[in-house]
Amino acid sequence: MLPARLALIDDDKEYTEFLAQFLRARGIQVDVFDDSNDLLAHAEPYDYDFYVVDLMLPGIDGLDLIKVLRRRSNAGLLVVSGRLSPDVFKEVVHAGADMYLAKPLQFEQVAIAIEAVQRRAANAGQANAAWKLDRRAGQLIAPDGARVDLSETDLAVLECFVEADGEVVSREHLRMKLGRENDRDAADGLNATIYRLRRRIERATPAIVPLQSRSRVGYIFKSKLQVV
Repeated sequence: MLPARLALIDDDKEYTEFLAQFLRARGIQVDVFDDSNDLLAHAEPYDYDFYVVDLMLPGIDGLDLIKVLRRRSNAGLLVVSGRLSPDVFKEVVHAGADMYLAKPLQFEQVAIAIEAVQRRAANAGQANAAWKLDRRAGQLIAPDGARVDLSETDLAVLECFVEADGEVVSREHLRMKLGRENDRDAADGLNATIYRLRRRIERATPAIVPLQSRSRVGYIFKSKLQVV
């Protein structure tokens, strides 16, 4: 089993060119980023099915990048790096990586490691525990029981995702529900609203935030969302 979409983050241009060709020949859509900041500035940085990450990167360090990705995604994550340190394996695993391979190595080894991580994820069943919206208390309840206090705007946004039942909610629909369809800066205001809601959830729980963007379309709540 191989992922459909993969982000390759490494500043070794020759290595990434040939590894990307190798993986694409196996049917994987590969996007290459030679700077970690370029990935984070991408329209959908957290929507990849798999990440292959180097540790020595322009932008934020590879270990910090892994931590950022783990706040928003449970996708497979493989570290392939030439960094030599007695504690490197422990550091990458504690940061959230699924596996570590040391350079130099063969492309076939990378493909085998990707497949192994994907198989583990599939066998785990990828349990999708429900989040709960407590309308009376004005709170979002995470699967671990953490409660997130919500503003009236947050409640209105989450009600849209309850109605959507796992489908994408368009930006136009969200702006209409928030009464912002005629605002000149409605797009920027909606982005800021979603960002603040994500940050509020992240501060309350270590659980992965299932609220994700869909480029040029809208947003989706990728976990079950139930009203209590």
